[in-house]
Amino acid sequence: MRRFGQVIDVKPERIEEYERLHTETWPGVLAAIRAANIRNYSIFRHGTQLFAYFEYVGDDFAADMATMAADPTVIEWWKLTDAMQDPLPDREPGSWWKTIPEVFHTD
Repeated sequence: MRRFGQVIDVKPERIEEYERLHTETWPGVLAAIRAANIRNYSIFRHGTQLFAYFEYVGDDFAADMATMAADPTVIEWWKLTDAMQDPLPDREPGSWWKTIPEVFHTD
C-alpha cells in the first residue's frame, strides 16, 4: 500500500460550489476511484488550498490512473472540478494535483 498527499488551489469564488459537488459525488466517480485501487480518499480545505490524501492498494499505479482518466463519467466530473481549481505551477509534468512527499507516518 502506498500513501499519497496532494495539493491544489481552489478558486475562491468556486469554493461553495466545489464543496457542494463533493457532498453529492456521482456514484460512477466513486466506483471508478474504487476500481482504480484507491482507498481511504479524503479531501480537506484550508482557505483556498485543497489537500487530498489517499491510499493506493494496486500493483500498477500508472495503469490504474490511466484507466480512471479514460472513464467517461470521470471525464465529465473532472471537466466540472478542473474548472474550479488552480493547479500549482511546480507540479510534476502531466499532473493536475501536486504530489507532496510524506515526511512522517505512524500506525
